[in-house]
Amino acid sequence: MLKTLDSLIDKARSGKIRRLAVVAASDEPVLEAVKNATREGIIEPVLTGDKYLIDQLCEKIGFDLQGIEVLHEKDAYRAAVRSVELIREGRADIMMKGYISTGPLLKAILDKEKGLRKGGLLSHIALYETPYYHKLLGVTDAAMNVAPTFEEKTDILLNAVELFHKLGITSPKVAVIGAVETVNPKMEATVHAAMLAMMNRRGQITGCLVDGPLAIDNAVSKEAAEHKGIISEVAGDADILVTPDINSGNVLYKTLGFLGGGVSAAVLMGATVPVVLTSRSDTERSKMLSIALAAAME
Repeated sequence: MLKTLDSLIDKARSGKIRRLAVVAASDEPVLEAVKNATREGIIEPVLTGDKYLIDQLCEKIGFDLQGIEVLHEKDAYRAAVRSVELIREGRADIMMKGYISTGPLLKAILDKEKGLRKGGLLSHIALYETPYYHKLLGVTDAAMNVAPTFEEKTDILLNAVELFHKLGITSPKVAVIGAVETVNPKMEATVHAAMLAMMNRRGQITGCLVDGPLAIDNAVSKEAAEHKGIISEVAGDADILVTPDINSGNVLYKTLGFLGGGVSAAVLMGATVPVVLTSRSDTERSKMLSIALAAAME
């Protein structure tokens, strides 16, 4: 069981130092996070982007670039392409989004011939540490997939499970969230949740324990689940919350951070390597912890 995000730093330190390719690195909060992750001894950065701007920002924040590779590329998309090349050539292990829009970044990652496609769907998963829950809680998908189909939700679930496996949790508990705990044909999210749970019970989805539909209170509170007569190994002890769509996922993600006292670390899964993709509103600490999350995966 992982209880704190700081444990990700310890886990990343215990393995080999990962090479982090930072795409369009001329972004001050990103460079601040990269500086701190470098000082923690969990990554060796390779910076792509406008070298003049990168040098200026690094001087401003006191980030000594001696011994750090900087690949000059003014165009952000070209910087993404070069970072992908670093991964494909084995010169970098993980990637991070800098001063580049998500669209061009994904274009480079998903290029059919020269990208980092693995075959499935890319999806976003955040790990939250909150004072109101007894362990780290995964939330997916808050940033990538707008209105996922049932097949896409299957990929989103499997991507999240893969992340937990790479962190050493062999059978994460997955709660597929809905507004109610019963199947209602008029509420597609509850039908999808029940189908995913049944696929898990019949061995079509493995490596985890899935239940749903579960309302959010039942997913994270045993007392709430017992009050409603719900008997479930997942209820009140979920590791992963699979949300119905990007609206609910994003609201939950930001509510945990801004009203729930939570701190998060987030990555994109589904490519050949983890991709650190944080929100502009995320704190520098959240960005650094996201790097640690990517680096901690075995």
